[in-house]
Amino acid sequence: MLKINRKIAIAGMLSLVLLMSACSGKSGNDPTQSPAAEGSGQSSAGSEPEKKETITLSFFDKNTGDQFNNPVAQEITKRTGITFQIQQPTGNPDEKLNLMLTSNDLPDIVLMDRRSDIVNKYIAAGALVPLNDLIDQYGPNIKEMYGDVLNKSRYQDGKNYYLNNWYGMDPDPGWSINMRMDILKEFGYGEKAEKGESFTQAEFVDLLRKFKEKYPQVNGKDSIPFTLNADHMPTIVGTFKGMYGMKSYYEVDGKLELDVRHPRYLEMIKFINGLQTEGLLDKEWAVNKTQIYDQKTTSGRVFATGGGLPTEPNRLLKEQFGEETDKQFYSFKVVADGVDPSQTTFGPRSSLGWDAIGITVSNKHPVETIKMMDFLVSEEGQYLLQWGLEGTHWDMKDGKHTPRPEVLQGFKDNWNEYSKTTGIRKWTWFIKNGNGTDGTPYDLAAKYDKDPISAHALISMKDSTWDTSLYDNLGPLGGTPDALIEQKVKDIVDKGFTSMVYAESAAEAENAYNKMIGNLQANKAEKIEEIYSKNYAERVNLWK
Repeated sequence: MLKINRKIAIAGMLSLVLLMSACSGKSGNDPTQSPAAEGSGQSSAGSEPEKKETITLSFFDKNTGDQFNNPVAQEITKRTGITFQIQQPTGNPDEKLNLMLTSNDLPDIVLMDRRSDIVNKYIAAGALVPLNDLIDQYGPNIKEMYGDVLNKSRYQDGKNYYLNNWYGMDPDPGWSINMRMDILKEFGYGEKAEKGESFTQAEFVDLLRKFKEKYPQVNGKDSIPFTLNADHMPTIVGTFKGMYGMKSYYEVDGKLELDVRHPRYLEMIKFINGLQTEGLLDKEWAVNKTQIYDQKTTSGRVFATGGGLPTEPNRLLKEQFGEETDKQFYSFKVVADGVDPSQTTFGPRSSLGWDAIGITVSNKHPVETIKMMDFLVSEEGQYLLQWGLEGTHWDMKDGKHTPRPEVLQGFKDNWNEYSKTTGIRKWTWFIKNGNGTDGTPYDLAAKYDKDPISAHALISMKDSTWDTSLYDNLGPLGGTPDALIEQKVKDIVDKGFTSMVYAESAAEAENAYNKMIGNLQANKAEKIEEIYSKNYAERVNLWK
């Protein structure tokens, strides 16, 4: 009986061992399976790899609302295991963002204007996940690519709640005084202009006068020596400030005051007012909408403009007169008296970028999300987002990314449609300005094959770009009484600028300036300046 029981026990033990072995094979713990096969999801017998389930994340992107299904999108999903349901409002993005926050109906990822108070609202409400621990564990590319930008993007509690978009200093110029090359040549400034040299204030006025004198009318209408686009009033003011080397604020001993208190602000106003009273500045400049501005600048009546390059008018001029026509507008520095050309400030840009991209507390896959972000942040991810697929849209030749000719032509023929179809530069996320390690620009469509005017601007506007990041978002929190005071102060300054420029004389312009300063004092401008100074000091200390 004992022998029989022993045989039964041995048989039972053998059955148990076989069962455990079978279970072990199913669970992937078979010691005969190589680590490589285990990692790839492929068995040692060479069966098909297991397909991981794709994670779908909702992504509110204020810049786009297209479906995530083009070739670049498919490659992102292939590389990261993540696809996106892109959300975008048809109205005001900030209104939608506020609604999502108050209703607690948050997407998994949100892209919003970094310079807007909406970012602080999301952080203060606890709607965004702190990224520091996730970056430490899963973000080596984030650390490498962002560098000190992470330090400068910390919230007041010292934590990072978003990754910047379009960060790093953009080498391309911002604003300028734009003048027609054919007129510059006609009036004896051709060599100077072609070299991209700067113009003095006196030279610029001389050119405006010569144009008005020689061409009092064009096609039966009064000529316009100098015009502006009123749809971009901050750009107008900023362009003139650039001539004088002024920045966002007037800084004195580490404290910030409104830019209108700068010692040369009134001098700037008198210069612009002089152009107005002499009939050199378009009398309708303050009401020129973009459509009217474009019509004027393509009519042959205009010699110069202020602000960004008139891209659309230049395109239309090329259609009318040929690709290489010198009737187009070129960028130049016009430098105020006593200002070094290298100290002009025509190109205010923030190294911290335009947008903030954060993971919300509704996201159930924060680890997978940060891993996806880390890939797209990497140089490989940047070239995928902005150049497309290797072997399809570009090739590596002699160690450099080289776009295929049809890709460059596709952007020239129809930028929006080509981007939408291929996915190249469609998903502009975590974008870093500048060049990759091989010297080619990350931004293929805008910076690889520059037109002659853009290439000229790199020379003519050199040393005029400056980093605004220390001055960004220093005002009071939105929705507070102080925010209402700040808005009143801004309105006074905006209205004051127009009234001073339209004054009938320099004396009247100065009276209007003094009246504006008094009005600012009466509306507690000094209180707002104290807030600017306090926040500025805290930021300087935080960035140490």
